[in-house]
Amino acid sequence: MSELVRQYLPWLLSAITIYMTILAGNKARYAWLIGLGNQALWLIWIIASASWGLLPMNIALWVVYTRNHLKWSVPNKALQ
Repeated sequence: MSELVRQYLPWLLSAITIYMTILAGNKARYAWLIGLGNQALWLIWIIASASWGLLPMNIALWVVYTRNHLKWSVPNKALQ
């Protein structure tokens, strides 16, 4: 099972990351939720493959995607 995760999960992660980035570029509010779900999958892959150098990026993206989701979820009064 671990070998399957190490071998095939990066393909899925890449596809989700590209899709999420397109959604964010289209200003879809739910893009950041998809990004957060993707970070959970990245964390699984980081642990399964012992790619510890990617852990700081994973943690930083959890923070950034959470921040962006919260900022995009609140209506901007300055634009109204």
